[in-house]
Amino acid sequence: MYRHVKNPILTRHDIPDVLPYLVDATSVFNPGAIKVNGIYYLMLRVQARSRETFLMIAESANGVDFTVRNGIVNFRGIEKITEKIYHIYDARLTILNGTCYVMFAMDMDDGCQLGIGKTDDLRQFDFLGIASDEDIRNGVLFPEKVDGKYLRMDRPNKARHSDGPTSGTAIWLSASEDLLHWDPVASLISGRFHYWDEFIGSGPPPVKTREGWLHVYHGVAGHFGSANIYQGGVMLMDLKDPSKVIGRCRHNILEPRELWELTGQVPNVCFPSGWIVEEFDDAGYALPESEVKIYYGAADTVVGLYVTTISELLQAAHEA
Repeated sequence: MYRHVKNPILTRHDIPDVLPYLVDATSVFNPGAIKVNGIYYLMLRVQARSRETFLMIAESANGVDFTVRNGIVNFRGIEKITEKIYHIYDARLTILNGTCYVMFAMDMDDGCQLGIGKTDDLRQFDFLGIASDEDIRNGVLFPEKVDGKYLRMDRPNKARHSDGPTSGTAIWLSASEDLLHWDPVASLISGRFHYWDEFIGSGPPPVKTREGWLHVYHGVAGHFGSANIYQGGVMLMDLKDPSKVIGRCRHNILEPRELWELTGQVPNVCFPSGWIVEEFDDAGYALPESEVKIYYGAADTVVGLYVTTISELLQAAHEA
């Protein structure tokens, strides 16, 4: 496991001005990621000096050197929502039945809701609707149905950091028939008080391996008093019944160490939100030797790239 030598791979200087909304961007972080026809795509969370948040697309031929498109992602149909939406952010991208679905957070008057959209070409995006009815974040779709139902992981906001925003201490599995109406199935994991993952939330969509559904999540250590420290970890769920967690790391796999992770808009943050698994077998299982690119927001200011393998992540998930 290592940080790429070109880190941080995206900074505010890579963001083009998009008048009148975005001029001299403040930060770029927390990207969703997919790979289509050999091209890597990131959906970036970009913040303006007004502290407005926008989604933008970056693309790359090698997964390292990205060019940001000169335009803001707009979801057709979202204007029909009568409630005010203050921010749309932290998109997670999942390819499901050949369509790219986007699940994202929406700050509204009643708290954070989950929105869902889709795209067939990563240029036009359609809003499907609000996919939640409570204060909730970190919604992540599974890349295939299980027992005929859509599945997602999410994090109800029922806890609060010390002197901070509402957060959560449990990742849940939810199921749906139509992607809009979701029922909780089971609590998967809870935060471990006084350790690295007291507060938790899902990262990129889970990936199917021969050993189970592999998932990277973030954990927050909030017991230091002066700072919350955001880190990355890994868990493993049963293939046939993902409500059963069969592995979870003891140690984090990623923590703030570099200057650009330790200092910025929000210090001490490594927030994994997108990944690309490079190799699968003919049945759709990730190969153990496959390289994995993990994209993460650092200090809520820049985008970092962490490189590992499926086997290393599985090994971490089986720590005692």
